[in-house]
Amino acid sequence: MIRTLIRPVNLLVAGYSYLKSPVTHSATANGMPVSISAELTNNCNLACPECLSGSGRMQRELGFMKVELFNRFMDELRPYLYNINLFFQGEPMLHPLFTSFIESCKNTRSVISTNGHFLSEENCGKIANSGLSKLIVSLDGMDQDTYSAYRINGVSDIVIDGIRNVSAAKTRYRSSLKIEIQLLVNRLNENQIPQIKQFANSVKASLNLKSMQIINKEDIGAWLPVQKKFRRYKMKDGEYILKNSLPNKCARLWLNPVITWDGKVVPCCFDKNAEYVMGDLNHDTFKEIWNGPKYRIFRKSILSGRNMIEICRNCTSGLKGVKY
Repeated sequence: MIRTLIRPVNLLVAGYSYLKSPVTHSATANGMPVSISAELTNNCNLACPECLSGSGRMQRELGFMKVELFNRFMDELRPYLYNINLFFQGEPMLHPLFTSFIESCKNTRSVISTNGHFLSEENCGKIANSGLSKLIVSLDGMDQDTYSAYRINGVSDIVIDGIRNVSAAKTRYRSSLKIEIQLLVNRLNENQIPQIKQFANSVKASLNLKSMQIINKEDIGAWLPVQKKFRRYKMKDGEYILKNSLPNKCARLWLNPVITWDGKVVPCCFDKNAEYVMGDLNHDTFKEIWNGPKYRIFRKSILSGRNMIEICRNCTSGLKGVKY
């Protein structure tokens, strides 16, 4: 009975701790995270120009998470977690043991986001039977020219066939897996939204239309969609800036950290290069890191001037009126 109450009680404690932080300016996070993201690998098979992994701008070492490391921090965090995202940078299905990580997440909602190039019939059967809660597949165009304009080195037909494979496996094994197709809306593919919606319906998948993060400022104009609801940037004083007003608060710092493949704890999914390492799980427990001095100092800086922190300047947390 006591064990079943740990998650909801922790959710209340952690949620209240976040909600009061802008008022009290307290940098302490009471409770433990309710969701985490774990990077299985930061290697990728594609070369997407606005992605650090794909574009070659990743400044940290490439590698694969060890199952032993994953199990160690999951043993500590599992009693508190409602959700775990098994991705950050890179393509998680490149990890040769990717299904082992899913199996370690039983009784916790688990999500994988993939570029869809490894959804063979065999892999889809494993996924359908793995206990994975949700599979997100990126599909940024229904024809090769549109798709590969962003997904460089990718093949649209492989992804489309892969989505069909996982849909068939879900039906075959009567799996509760949810399938989501994610479209990064840009100037080249926004006219294909009706076609992609139709395809999503045909494979019984949901569709998420997402605004595109652009890391090369000189390329923003080339990628921005015509429909403003899909733009996260606006023009001001002759340059594109994020529409977000960046209020001095952030739920991610109280509820949802990220763990890189080599065990570094970083504050959120916008710290793609791990510039703000809060601690190392190879040396400390998560609890020691969660309210350690680095985390408290970083939370304090968010509460006093979020717009001064580089990784926050492309952040969608708090952004309203935009699909993201």
